[in-house]
Amino acid sequence: MKKVFLVCTKCKKDFPMQRIHPRCTHCNEPLEVVYTPLRKGSFLSKRNLLERYQSFFPFISIHKGISLGEGNTPLIKSSVVAEDFGIKNLYFKNEAQNPTWSFKDRGTIAGLEHALSLGYKKIGTVSTGNMAVSVAAYGARAKLETYVFVSNSLPREKIGPIAIYHPHLIMVEGDYGDLYFKSLEMGERFGIYFINSDVPFRVEGSKTIAFEICEQMDFSPPDYVVVPVSAGGNIRGILKGFEEFYHVGLISHVPKMIASQASGCSPITNAFEQGQEMVERVSHPHTIAHAIENPFPPSGNQVLRKLKENDGTSTKVNDEEIIEAQGMMAQEGIFGQPEAAVPVAATKKLLMNKYLKSTDTVVCIITGGGLKYTAALELHSFDVRTISLERLEEVF
Repeated sequence: MKKVFLVCTKCKKDFPMQRIHPRCTHCNEPLEVVYTPLRKGSFLSKRNLLERYQSFFPFISIHKGISLGEGNTPLIKSSVVAEDFGIKNLYFKNEAQNPTWSFKDRGTIAGLEHALSLGYKKIGTVSTGNMAVSVAAYGARAKLETYVFVSNSLPREKIGPIAIYHPHLIMVEGDYGDLYFKSLEMGERFGIYFINSDVPFRVEGSKTIAFEICEQMDFSPPDYVVVPVSAGGNIRGILKGFEEFYHVGLISHVPKMIASQASGCSPITNAFEQGQEMVERVSHPHTIAHAIENPFPPSGNQVLRKLKENDGTSTKVNDEEIIEAQGMMAQEGIFGQPEAAVPVAATKKLLMNKYLKSTDTVVCIITGGGLKYTAALELHSFDVRTISLERLEEVF
């Protein structure tokens, strides 16, 4: 057995592991965990995400020095939310632990690799926040000229985290759905590789979410995977990843996909529920889940096709359900942005209407961290009290 104990970081006095107080009784400095391993262990692979799964990518070689350590995010089994929902096996794939705090880094590194392999010196993106931050960060890392187009309606608190990387940051007035296509046209004219939401290599990067889930579940994938959907590239990539592992015999089945959207902007769910083969533009989108507020998703039609082929489904939840789910996630120790709470709210809804069973194994994709949009906290009720130091004992 390993010898594990606590040691003062200053005076080196040791304490038993059972000690709760985190500071030294002698000098009041913090303690840290120290242990002696039984034997010398092997090092974990130092390869980055693209190198790890290189056999599932078309890249002949991988550029060094552009990775920020993306991927390898935790898969957390729920206890609090699962019990409340009445489901035995509920998991959260926490993509907030990527370098720029969202799943977008996976697609960005794949898109960047492709851009570099083609000799591009300029990259860009159209985004409602998460992807803008990701592309700006990786563009800075790779020393490329970077263009980021965002909607003029983007909440101002989301601007600084993009601008800190010093891209060409442009707030554009007009229809966000049209901006996507306009950027691609401009990219061809001005030699800019736009790593937009559902470009092929961004989708390729999203495959790795599925790869990791399979590995983390010992190659026994879940019954369902619930994904918040905007443009549609991420859910396409995740499904593609499962399909590729299935085709090479690494897993025995492909999970059914559930596309989850906010009711204030749900073009894919609307089309799915009406049995349509093509999405229609949402005229006046409005939801607290800004990162998935895409009125005319460029991959919408393909998502509909793949959901039908996969025997999956699509559902929508309102802002009140999203905020409630965000609070429930926090009880698990996970602070996700409103968009990341959409799959949790959708799971609750689908359990209530009996689409999901209590015996199903479900993975929710938590796409981004809560600090991305702190204004949502104003919609929660908190118990915060103030008391003087002299009266502190009254708290207990």
